Amino acid sequence: MTGLSTQSVTSVHHWNKSLFSFKTTRNKSLRFENGHFVMLGMEVGDKPIMRAYSIASPNYDEELEFLSIKVQNGALTSKLQHIKVGDELLVSSKPTGTLVSDHLLDGRNLYLFSTGTGLAPFISIIQDPSVYDRFDKIILTHGVRYVSELTYQDLILKDLKNNELFGQSVKDKLIYYPTVTRENFHYQGRLTDLMRSGKIFTDIKQPLPNSEYDRFMICGSPSMLKETCCILEQMGFKESRQGIKAHYVIERAFVE
Repeated sequence: MTGLSTQSVTSVHHWNKSLFSFKTTRNKSLRFENGHFVMLGMEVGDKPIMRAYSIASPNYDEELEFLSIKVQNGALTSKLQHIKVGDELLVSSKPTGTLVSDHLLDGRNLYLFSTGTGLAPFISIIQDPSVYDRFDKIILTHGVRYVSELTYQDLILKDLKNNELFGQSVKDKLIYYPTVTRENFHYQGRLTDLMRSGKIFTDIKQPLPNSEYDRFMICGSPSMLKETCCILEQMGFKESRQGIKAHYVIERAFVE
């Protein structure tokens, strides 16, 4: 099919009853920026069912990784959640998206605000050595309902710090702020509420955001995106549009 390649599943990991991640082979000609998404899917009957998925693996990885929810009656995820190693998936040949750091003005601190599977593109970005060269601090936030939904913690808290190329930069610059809403946890509450109250910045020992120094990338549900953008706009931050550099970026394709 035009614009699609067939890739093989190389691994599958079920985080809990509602979340799973998987890796596939990668077409050697595929090029993308960290933060981009592709259309991914399966053939069901005689036609492909495709959905947009952010790429969780960094652009130098030999495989592609994706994070997904499980929807029992979902047109794609009801079937995708049962994939096994060796199964074939369809991947679009043209990654795209607006959630890329090149659309941000230079600054000191980079905030990565995510909820749920919105974490996926940021898993790619925190494995990008150039991001650590560009910013003094990278603050990764992840808001979920339950502790079991805090995916990739071993990678964030352990593996990246042992990376031979940029592990020291991770130790010096990456701040991880996970927060839970429906269970007891050391950080609790909705990200937007913690942002409004200023508690999140107190917790990580950072000053309140300033458009001169701080940059934001945001990925989550439509309601979370809308609310977070509203807060930032009230603080004087401007969104990057049509490739013009500004203070924050979101993935426009997921809301328009």
